Amino acid sequence: MFRSNSRYAGLPTITVAGPNEQEVSAIKLRILPQTGGVPTLIKSGNQLDVISERRYRNGTGYWHIADANTELEAGKLTGENGRVIIVPER
Repeated sequence: MFRSNSRYAGLPTITVAGPNEQEVSAIKLRILPQTGGVPTLIKSGNQLDVISERRYRNGTGYWHIADANTELEAGKLTGENGRVIIVPER
């Protein structure tokens, strides 16, 4: 269902009753790991995929940064100029 490098790969799914009693499958919430990393100052125009590419040589690894900062919407991490986020070592 998900690519092997996805943060959702291998996670269990649950089935619940949705609207009109239809069954809906969803990924079970995962517990975010505690992680250390490098404090990084966000500047205008920064993007998580670019930060990920520079740090990990893989732009799709941006979700490691989102997880380290426990942000529900990854894009918000770079939305505020001057914000300091953690970029984990991985």
